[in-house]
Amino acid sequence: MNTLLKKYRHNDHALGIFFIVCSAFCFSLMSLFIKRAGNLPTYEKALFRNLVALIIATVLLLREPGGFKPKKGSGFSLFMRAFCGTLGLLCNFYAIDHLGLADANILNKMAPFFAMIVSAFIIGEKPNRIEVLCVILAFVGAIFVIKPHAGFAASFPALIGLCGGLGAGTAYAFVRKLGLHGERGPVIVFAFSAFSVLLCLPIVCLHYVPMSGSQLFFLLIGGTAAAGGQLTVTAAYTHAPAMEISVFDYTQVLFATMWGLFFFGEIPDILSLIGYAFIIGTAVFKWYYNLHLKKK
Repeated sequence: MNTLLKKYRHNDHALGIFFIVCSAFCFSLMSLFIKRAGNLPTYEKALFRNLVALIIATVLLLREPGGFKPKKGSGFSLFMRAFCGTLGLLCNFYAIDHLGLADANILNKMAPFFAMIVSAFIIGEKPNRIEVLCVILAFVGAIFVIKPHAGFAASFPALIGLCGGLGAGTAYAFVRKLGLHGERGPVIVFAFSAFSVLLCLPIVCLHYVPMSGSQLFFLLIGGTAAAGGQLTVTAAYTHAPAMEISVFDYTQVLFATMWGLFFFGEIPDILSLIGYAFIIGTAVFKWYYNLHLKKK
């Protein structure tokens, strides 16, 4: 019996890693196509991004026996996941439009460190001294990327990108709580997508900016990639704790750096590279520490 239980847990952990890498690839594609859509308002991009995810989640739920009905007691967590996720999304899209892809993605990847902080209040998973040190080091890296010495106007998009990481991290903590509660992944994705669409739709109707056929195509492709990212990241955090798999989410930065170089000729400067090293290095150290602690 113990052998079977260990095998199940190992497979669950492997699935978590697989899903988190898939989500990183999908979200990097989303960033690429959102940026390629060009000069459109952030709320208009967010609408089309989540409209595709809403359609996909609706189709999945229509085919499931439980339908759209969430588990009892999931209402508040679903709302907070949707609210924080939408704010994080809007901030992230603004950063993508005003920063290099790699910088925007690394700031969004501060989400796991924010998730560690807020999880103490949401789930009761309190960080230890090593984890607190990791959070501090990650924020040092974020300062290198933000470059406050460049002045407020130059640093503002990066600060907004950091706020996107806060929103995403808080949303992921609620995803973890919903996963522990046994909530289905498509229900979580549907709630987030529906909330975001309902929030952005009135603004788009009042201030619609016409787009070309290519811009619409890029937004739809980006929305499809984002839907894949949402489904796989939800699956990842419902299969394994964030402390065990979140480091693999940083492959998104590698994908985004590659897209930025190939499609936009973006080469991160030395300060950004130092920031990447701090943030990713801290994430790798934390992952290794957690594995060592678990074995011990």
